[in-house]
Amino acid sequence: MSVSTRVIKTVGVVGTGVIGASWAAYFLAQGLAVRATDPSAGAHERLLATIDALWPSLERIGLAPGADKQRIEFFADLETALSGVDFVQENGPEKEDLKIDLFKRMDAVLDADIVLASSSSGLLMSRIQSACRFPERVVLGHPFNPPHLIPLVEVIGGAQTSPEVVERTMRFYADIGKRPIHPRKEVKGHIANRLQAALWREAFNLVDQGVASVSDIDAAIAHGPGLRWALLGPFMNLHLSGGGAGIEHLLDHLGGPIEDWWHDLGDPSMTPELKKKVAQGVREMLQTHAEQDFVPERDRLLVDLLAAKTDSGQLP
Repeated sequence: MSVSTRVIKTVGVVGTGVIGASWAAYFLAQGLAVRATDPSAGAHERLLATIDALWPSLERIGLAPGADKQRIEFFADLETALSGVDFVQENGPEKEDLKIDLFKRMDAVLDADIVLASSSSGLLMSRIQSACRFPERVVLGHPFNPPHLIPLVEVIGGAQTSPEVVERTMRFYADIGKRPIHPRKEVKGHIANRLQAALWREAFNLVDQGVASVSDIDAAIAHGPGLRWALLGPFMNLHLSGGGAGIEHLLDHLGGPIEDWWHDLGDPSMTPELKKKVAQGVREMLQTHAEQDFVPERDRLLVDLLAAKTDSGQLP
């Protein structure tokens, strides 16, 4: 595939659930037009309501020139929705056979230089692109929830994806204010979700073994390392924990104990009993908190945090 000079002005958003609607709002806030589609009953009304709900946070962050939440069109038919788009962000269900068919349909009606990006949480693009005429333009563009606020996007090609498409996709996301990263190999769950899964594994294990309650585990992260992780990643935090001697000293001092902890971590199974225990713990926490306030308050604090990090300019 030759280097494309296509200017991205209109984005096709395929699937408008939680992730797709958040993407749509973000694209609109960045001054782009959106053509959206979703086969679910009531999807159009839910999409517009979600964009209305998310727009105040996007206004606080700052709208790009030309941003207008009215620049969205919704179509029940996939092929009609994709007419005239310059980039596609797919957000369908996390089912491999469904996505293979969906990408085959999109690929059949779009020019070869239009990137097809998937928000898939864990599927491999080598499989998703397998039935496409132009598999070289299929790429992962996995956001972190909620996409309208969290900057991270993981961009990974499949076995047949063109390096130029990966580069072009990275550049597009960066140009609209995202923080794209490029994992060098395809792995299930990519990077961020695998890191989350490692933490979830031990969190579920601690509940399963009766070591801690659900609320104590949440508190341990939200009021402990989670505060540091919001600012710096695991390796830089280790470096700072080493004091003046840095990460080398830290690893010499704690490397052995850390390895010992690894060997002691659990291997839980998602049994009905464990799922019930965790759900019960969450419901107990919600008895003293207003769940309907969680999302707007989370978004407000995320906007403040992102603004503070940007203003600082001192953190990688």
